[in-house]
Amino acid sequence: MQPLIIGVAGGTGSGKTTVANAIIDRVGRERIALVEHDSYYRDQSGKPPEVRARVNYDHPDSLETELMIEHLRQLRAGYPIEMPVYDFAIHTRKRETKRIDPRPVILVEGILIFVDHTLRDMFDVKVFVDTDADIRLIRRLQRDLEERGRTFESVITQYRESVRPMHLEFVEPSKRYADVILPEGGFNAVGLDLIAARVQMLLEA
Repeated sequence: MQPLIIGVAGGTGSGKTTVANAIIDRVGRERIALVEHDSYYRDQSGKPPEVRARVNYDHPDSLETELMIEHLRQLRAGYPIEMPVYDFAIHTRKRETKRIDPRPVILVEGILIFVDHTLRDMFDVKVFVDTDADIRLIRRLQRDLEERGRTFESVITQYRESVRPMHLEFVEPSKRYADVILPEGGFNAVGLDLIAARVQMLLEA
C-alpha cells in the first residue's frame, strides 16, 4: 500500500509546524515521516554572504522543489532519502543531510507547497493554515530573532520587501487548492481532531 501524503501549507508564522506536530501527536510519530520544504532552499555556498542575504527566499525559485518531488517519489516507493539541512543563519545548506525513512504517512510542510502543480498533485490531503497577518508577523519576528540570528531591522525589511509581496502573489492564492482551510492553526483543536480522524480512516481503508 502506498503511503498517504499530506500537505500543510500557509503563510509564514501561520502555525504550520504546530499543526504538523499536532497531527504527528494524534496519528503517532512512528507512523509519520516529516519533510519540510524549508530544508530544500537552494545551496548558496558559492555566493558571498552579502549576496546570499539579498536573495528572495519567499519566491518559489529559491527552493529546489524538483529535488523534493524526487524525494517524495522515493519515499512513496519505499526507499529512504537524505534530506538537505539548511543553515538559516548563513543562508546556505550544511554539508550533512538528514535521513528520512519511509512511513505510512508522509507529512509535507511549507509556505509554497501548493504553488507547484506537480508537487501539489502528489498530496492526498491538502491543509491550509489560515492566520491573521498581524499574528504571523509577530511570530516571524520572534522566530527570526531568537532562532535564526537576525536583527530587528533585517526582519522588518525582509517582511516589507519580499515576505508580504510574495505571500500576496503566491501563498494566499494557493489557498484555493486546499481540501481543508484551518483557521487559528494549532489552537483549532476541533479542526485538528477532524483532520487526524480523516487520516486514520484513510490509513485503515
